[in-house]
Amino acid sequence: MTYSLTVRDHMMIAHSLAGEVFGPAQRLHGATYVVDATFRAADLDADGLVVDIGRATEALRGILSTLSYRNLDEEPEFAGVNTTTERLCKVLADRLVVAVRAGELGGGIVSGIEVTLRESHVAWASYEVTL
Repeated sequence: MTYSLTVRDHMMIAHSLAGEVFGPAQRLHGATYVVDATFRAADLDADGLVVDIGRATEALRGILSTLSYRNLDEEPEFAGVNTTTERLCKVLADRLVVAVRAGELGGGIVSGIEVTLRESHVAWASYEVTL
């Protein structure tokens, strides 16, 4: 049995994707993602939490603020890589792992994090990491 808690926010970015496979997305374009961050734990802490929902919301908002309203093509950390939806899921999950390991979210022992970016109502990607 696993408990989970999910918080949601959004981010708006601009980027382009290199490679013929991306068709018109090779040109600079914008994307608005609905972002879900799910935290999993085998057990709850003494207060009955996976993570503190307020702290998780703040952590996700803070992480997204470092990317939102930016052209990712101009960000040094993404030089030479395609900022696909899948890759952005991993970037966000890795940053949330840092926050969990630093004890910033409270709660119990988080066993996994899944980040889902919904690019539209018909297309999304996820990345899950085990802690």
